[in-house]
Amino acid sequence: MKLNHINLGVTDVPGTIALLETYFGLRRVEGMPQTSGMSFVHDDNAALISLFKVNDANYPKIFHIGFLQDSKAQVDEIHEKLRLGGFEPGEPKEEFGRYVYYVNAPGGFVIEVSAQV
Repeated sequence: MKLNHINLGVTDVPGTIALLETYFGLRRVEGMPQTSGMSFVHDDNAALISLFKVNDANYPKIFHIGFLQDSKAQVDEIHEKLRLGGFEPGEPKEEFGRYVYYVNAPGGFVIEVSAQV
């Protein structure tokens, strides 16, 4: 079974798309709407993230989406790029067999970046 898509309500569709493209390599889906009110991106496995504009994104504290990297070095590289891009990612740390940190996305949700250790 493959994950088909995740739908997120976000306060800033263009900002969220820019983050996902720039730092996580997702790509816009050709033939699908790409507006300030909705947009669609996918990863290398064709898993889709659909983003729809909402005025108030209100996710539970534990909600996040995660991007698994192949190495601690990749985790650190994305951390530095995010930091230089004006984001404030948490400091990477080892926990539960992973090297991990979290960053707030401009759309109102949290992103986890991790690697197995």
